[in-house]
Amino acid sequence: MKKLLWFLVGIAAGFVAAHFVNKDPRGREALAELDARITEFTDRMSDAYREQEASLEAIVDEAKRNAN
Repeated sequence: MKKLLWFLVGIAAGFVAAHFVNKDPRGREALAELDARITEFTDRMSDAYREQEASLEAIVDEAKRNAN
């Protein structure tokens, strides 16, 4: 239970820190840059996932055709 409390305190402290950083123009710029990097990363991961999924679907379709 103590670990959960510390976890929740950490989350709350993170939100408070982000709020104060966002008030400063330099902090807002840094958070915007971080957000852009995270968005780029998640977009690349999504593209890679879709590409892998299409590749696996092609393999399954090929296996089904060969089984018939």
